[in-house]
Amino acid sequence: MADFDGILEAQSDFDACDREWLHLLVADWQVIADLSFADLLLVLRRDDGKYIVAEQCRPSTVMTMRSDDAVGDEMPENLVDEIDAAMHSEGVLHTTRLHKIGKLNVCNVYAPVRCGNKTLGVVVRETNMTTRESNGRYESESINAGKKLFEMIPRGQFPYDEVIMSQRHNARVSDGFINLGADGIVQYAAPNAISCFRRLGAITVMEGHYLSEIGTQLLHPKDPVADGLPLVLSGKAAADCELDANNSMISMRALPLYDETSRIGAIVLCRDVTELRRREQELQTKDATISEIHHRVKNNLQTVSALLRLQTRKTKSQEVKTELKEAQRRIQTIATVHEGLSQTVDEIVDFDAVISSLLKMSVDLATLEDQHINIRYIGKFGMMPAQDATPLSLVLTELITNAVEHGFTGCKEGNITISVGRSGTRLNVVVEDDGSGLADEEDNGMARSSGSGLGTQIINTFVTNDFNGTVRWKDRRGGGTKVILDINLRAA
Repeated sequence: MADFDGILEAQSDFDACDREWLHLLVADWQVIADLSFADLLLVLRRDDGKYIVAEQCRPSTVMTMRSDDAVGDEMPENLVDEIDAAMHSEGVLHTTRLHKIGKLNVCNVYAPVRCGNKTLGVVVRETNMTTRESNGRYESESINAGKKLFEMIPRGQFPYDEVIMSQRHNARVSDGFINLGADGIVQYAAPNAISCFRRLGAITVMEGHYLSEIGTQLLHPKDPVADGLPLVLSGKAAADCELDANNSMISMRALPLYDETSRIGAIVLCRDVTELRRREQELQTKDATISEIHHRVKNNLQTVSALLRLQTRKTKSQEVKTELKEAQRRIQTIATVHEGLSQTVDEIVDFDAVISSLLKMSVDLATLEDQHINIRYIGKFGMMPAQDATPLSLVLTELITNAVEHGFTGCKEGNITISVGRSGTRLNVVVEDDGSGLADEEDNGMARSSGSGLGTQIINTFVTNDFNGTVRWKDRRGGGTKVILDINLRAA
């Protein structure tokens, strides 16, 4: 199936600047289609001399004439002579005859696309003539504005290249538009545009007044003013901004209009984004609340960990000391996951960053003073929801602790390798060590128990019940133990 980028790459005479100019054109030509109530086709000449449709744009303000995708199609032979003439035309070329799309009579207008002194292709504007039978003022003003923008294409004045539009909730023609003269006076305001300014508190008739005066009168003395607001309200430059007043907000975008020598006016698109901004604010508040909750949970868990550490120092029983240290380590594991979640705007954590610090902590706690254990990683876990991150963290820390406590007894140094393979919801983790071997670490298919054996229960419960997975213990080639986890993530 043909696509725009592929067609551009096939054009041997196009350089990077030519392709970028055409990308700018198709990124912004929707406004021309909507204002003109017409379909647009970008036609390029291939190396074999045939004309091909590289991209198309359907209007959102009227029914399209092309329900099928035309990208990649060759242009009909009966239009080749007109397209040839348009390629060599200095300006817009009007057709000398009507042609048919289905049962519709269609009038074509051609605009050569130029970048510097080079003609790259032709934009074909296809107008259904039945839609021109009963035009009111709204339609006439819209078509006239679209015509002026279309005529700027051959002169290299459209698309605009001096400003990169934000495209964030950008206003559209159907949301409302205003036609400005060269002096910034409103010549026409569509009903939806008038409604936008009414919501901001404007009460004056817009036509015949400076849009800049109407807009600035809505602001209070200490209200912040967007940098692009004067440019948008005057229509002097291609820019966009938002106007906030009377607990309402509209997004505006200015499209200057030019003739051969100077600026002759502008089109200002308006869109009421009050509800969108309210929802965004609610989401930001919710995200901040969730992050704060995770932060407080982490702090509370660290407090519990500190209390356990104090209790450990006071007790005289070595067995109790061991159990309290194990409990402290597990609480710290959960706290670290919540710390990672508190730094994101959603419930997803970078598991690779979390687990590396957790396993280092587990090794430090389990090793003796004269031991040195290295951990190395192959592959990545990736981003992971809290629903999976917390239990998986506990499983891995228990396995690492078990390896250090049982596999490296009497060893001064050792190595642990964690290999990860992930495909969607499937996760395969292999934990290998070069310790004393399987007999010292495994007991009936699970981690060898120490103390109460809670670590064994944690691994078994989470892997089999929560992840619907399996744990396999094997001898490692060259000595040591290999543990293979095959699990299904629940919220990948």
